Amino acid sequence: MTEQLSKPDEAGAPGASGVYDLVGVGIGPFNLSLAALSDGARELRTLFLDAKPAFSWHPGLLMEGTVLQVPFLADLVTMVDPTSPWSYLNYLREHDRMFPFFFSERFHIPRREYDHYCRWVAERLPSCRFDARVIGIAWDESADAFAVTHGSADGTTSRVLARKIVLGVGTLPVVPEPLRPLLTSAHAGRVLHSADYRTHRARLAGLDDVTVVGAGQSGAEVALDLLRHQDGEGAGGPYVRWLARTPAFAPMEYSKLGLEHFTPDYIRYFRALPEERREQLVREQWQLYKGVSEETLGEIHDELYERTIGGTRPRAALHPGVAIVAAEADGDGYLLTCRHSQQDTVFEVRTSAVVSATGYAAGRPAFLDTMAELVDWDEKGRYQIDGDYRVALDPRVSGALYVQNAELHTHGVGAPDLTLGAWRAATILNAVAGRTVLRVPERAAWTTFGAPGRTGDTGVTGASGAVSAVVRP
Repeated sequence: MTEQLSKPDEAGAPGASGVYDLVGVGIGPFNLSLAALSDGARELRTLFLDAKPAFSWHPGLLMEGTVLQVPFLADLVTMVDPTSPWSYLNYLREHDRMFPFFFSERFHIPRREYDHYCRWVAERLPSCRFDARVIGIAWDESADAFAVTHGSADGTTSRVLARKIVLGVGTLPVVPEPLRPLLTSAHAGRVLHSADYRTHRARLAGLDDVTVVGAGQSGAEVALDLLRHQDGEGAGGPYVRWLARTPAFAPMEYSKLGLEHFTPDYIRYFRALPEERREQLVREQWQLYKGVSEETLGEIHDELYERTIGGTRPRAALHPGVAIVAAEADGDGYLLTCRHSQQDTVFEVRTSAVVSATGYAAGRPAFLDTMAELVDWDEKGRYQIDGDYRVALDPRVSGALYVQNAELHTHGVGAPDLTLGAWRAATILNAVAGRTVLRVPERAAWTTFGAPGRTGDTGVTGASGAVSAVVRP
């Protein structure tokens, strides 16, 4: 294994100082948004690194017919810079798809096309480098910069220096505790997270019985896809069982005022709340970011309706309010012990396979171990993050570390949502540049989330700008 410093003539090289202004780790939609927006700040030397050989976004769920849950305007740049050449509309223009898109009258675009759009951007930005797995980040006091070590598939390692680091490494699949012992090679393709569904889709469709766990959009899409593998006579394809801990298979909140929870206004309000209240709200607001689109729920209902014409019983079962409390291999299948929360009853299910569509959570990347003692973790081992998405570090570190989609506990339900992606990236970009590269709105919601005049809310103002409500202690 050899190690080398990046050469000044490489794409996105740091220039005479040998230090990048910004290095992004991970190239998912959020750091790709930052890369696209920083392309307009020519004075900044930036580099973005990702271990994958090329951009890919949730490849295990890119089935035909699935769409984004946010409008196309929530692309990488448009919400803060609609004139950017990296917009989705410009992508359509470059691919001669503007007229077909116009005639399709789509507001929510296919996931497969969103993935292709992001790959189009990533392949053209000189700051994006793939096959570059970051293996360590350390603070180099002599250089007054972070030292970022990354390696490629051929065994070569390189080291670059950066004043600022932005982590956009994404989140990790979450699987219920009872299923985790079954996530081994012996059960590959039969016990899996939905992130790998497309890889094993054909095999699952040929089994007798498949259980899907999780009431979010991914769970609904997997259940719907398996239902569509059942033939018209009802004999082919698997029996589909859909389990969820939530009390209902509920639609995602999509009212116009409800969506104002995905605005800078709500983030400011949320950040000003006590920690215990923030954590309570994240649990209570699951329908804001973990529900299912009305369209997908409607399609599932339509599939079941079609299969019951003439009195035929559907080869499917939907069970909300149910948690898996134990799981074990049983012959050529699996035995699941389940508990119904409202009835407080326990029952067993035998199935051929289990797809756990139980979401994702932020984790601490291993490459941070080299500087873990310099991060000011909170009592639960999480990042402490300010309004500019900067992580609290030891005062000895003059550089800055930022995170994207790791701030659910400090910024609220908008953390994983694409709607706020460009706004957050612009906020970070302005902080890194030390100037306003892109103007971001101070107020975007009609809703006043807190009491008028309280910290964290702009309040309700009259024509004179004075708060129009009396605030009593």
